[in-house]
Amino acid sequence: MVTDMPITKSAKKALRQNVTKKAANDVRKKAMKDAVKAVKKDLTPASLSLAYKKIDKAAKEKTIHKNRASRLKSRLAHRITKSKSAVS
Repeated sequence: MVTDMPITKSAKKALRQNVTKKAANDVRKKAMKDAVKAVKKDLTPASLSLAYKKIDKAAKEKTIHKNRASRLKSRLAHRITKSKSAVS
């Protein structure tokens, strides 16, 4: 027997909204993770720019916390700089 099913009309609506928002958040988070993986793989400024865009979008929509977004961007930038200095 399922006990967590909504009973009131407002609870049913809240459940529908939660499901919709979760789906959107999952798509946004997946796009962000894929962009970050792409940067780690090829370390180009173009991929970094795309990753920044995806990370900023996720933070703006509150899918991830703004401090996490900042930390991710900082780490990616550091990785790019480190790879450039190793090549030179």
